Amino acid sequence: MSLNGLNSLYREVILDHSEHPHHKQSLSSATNKITLKNPTCGDVINLEIKLDGDKITDIGFTGEGCTISQSSASMMTDAVLNKTTAESLEMAHIFSDMVMGKEHSQADLDKLGDAAILSSIMQFPARIKCATLCWWALRKSLGDEDDD
Repeated sequence: MSLNGLNSLYREVILDHSEHPHHKQSLSSATNKITLKNPTCGDVINLEIKLDGDKITDIGFTGEGCTISQSSASMMTDAVLNKTTAESLEMAHIFSDMVMGKEHSQADLDKLGDAAILSSIMQFPARIKCATLCWWALRKSLGDEDDD
């Protein structure tokens, strides 16, 4: 596939997640809830997680934001559903590293599912906060306050 074809595919996936977000819902039985805001562009995410022991058994988000923040939240919820908190936090760190340009193995990037498509966001520094807002919400809601 040509580079233009690949970029077009990536845009289509991002737009699809933004226009038809997965897990965009409130949970009646959430065990963990958090709201984060990106004052730079006005993105707001309300993340709700249901944990059963150490496993994310349900997840939902509400809020408003740009295409990147909404698609990233949709991708993130797909990626972490039915994962343990340790697996989810590892994925959040991989994602944060990835959008900052740090290298990871293909196996690490594969863990992110569709969210790995957002690796090119590092070319647009103003959009990094949009893409990472939901991942920061995940980290904070699971008790990870590490600022790396």
